[in-house]
Amino acid sequence: MGAKQLELVRAGKITDLLELLAAKQHVLIQLQQVERQLDRFRGEDPQQRRWRTPEARQECATDLAEIMAQEKQSEQELVQRRDEAAARLAGVHTASQARSAYLAQPQVAAGRLNLLSEE
Repeated sequence: MGAKQLELVRAGKITDLLELLAAKQHVLIQLQQVERQLDRFRGEDPQQRRWRTPEARQECATDLAEIMAQEKQSEQELVQRRDEAAARLAGVHTASQARSAYLAQPQVAAGRLNLLSEE
């Protein structure tokens, strides 16, 4: 899900991203339930926990690191897209203000241009 999330962020497919995030939320709720079931083990030293194999422990650690990196990357890219969209909106707003100011100025009579200066 994390890889797909990053892919959708990079592609700018916000609707698809929101659908994925909704599905991901259900998985996270289930994960929280499992986490609560593990509360009784919180006092244990993590280094002393038994694993099937040392390789299984390493694989789990690698997977977790990858998931965390994907989440961070997705967040960074979404923030960047948000900032770019905000900058574009600010540019549109500025252009709209300039147009409004221009249109509010008295117009020069058609066919006449005053080139005299008041110095």
